[in-house]
Amino acid sequence: MRIVILGSGRGSNARAILEARRDGRLGDTEVVHLFADKPEAGILALGPEFGVPATFVDPAPFKTKLDGEGELRYIDAIAACQPDYVVLAGFMRVLKPGFLGAFAGRIINLHPSLLPSFPGLDGIGQAWRRGVKVTGCTVHFVTAEVDGGPIIDQAAVRIEPGDTLDTLTEKVHAAEHALLPAVIAWLSQAGG
Repeated sequence: MRIVILGSGRGSNARAILEARRDGRLGDTEVVHLFADKPEAGILALGPEFGVPATFVDPAPFKTKLDGEGELRYIDAIAACQPDYVVLAGFMRVLKPGFLGAFAGRIINLHPSLLPSFPGLDGIGQAWRRGVKVTGCTVHFVTAEVDGGPIIDQAAVRIEPGDTLDTLTEKVHAAEHALLPAVIAWLSQAGG
């Protein structure tokens, strides 16, 4: 199974996938390319470390969505990799119909809440401010509805009385780093 990973930030979830691959925990999955929408994104530094091509692709002209010329650049770059799945690991852009159509049924996203609760930006902060006792993370298929696609799997994180927003964030990130590679391994075993 061939995957590409898209990210916007430091790349901790991409690192978890790459480490799982290196350690033999992803079955026959091959990470064929890393893409970032910011030239300074930490995910790009993972390429040389793990021997995977890593490329900044200009998402312009929009700041929060992938549309227009930027969308076409991404579609072309990803299609050239012939992936079975496109994995969004902290890719902070709303995807539009052209991209969704190009990779229909093959885009998965990691979200830091137990969807359908707390979709959109700052899922951890939303849960914290609401005062829930259990939150977590979700891996789901991507559809036109933001964070609304079919759920593949989830991991729960209990909010303890002594937790702070910072400790909760650490706990959710730890759950993400376990869940996303586990889902990719399951997809690989299921035949991609």
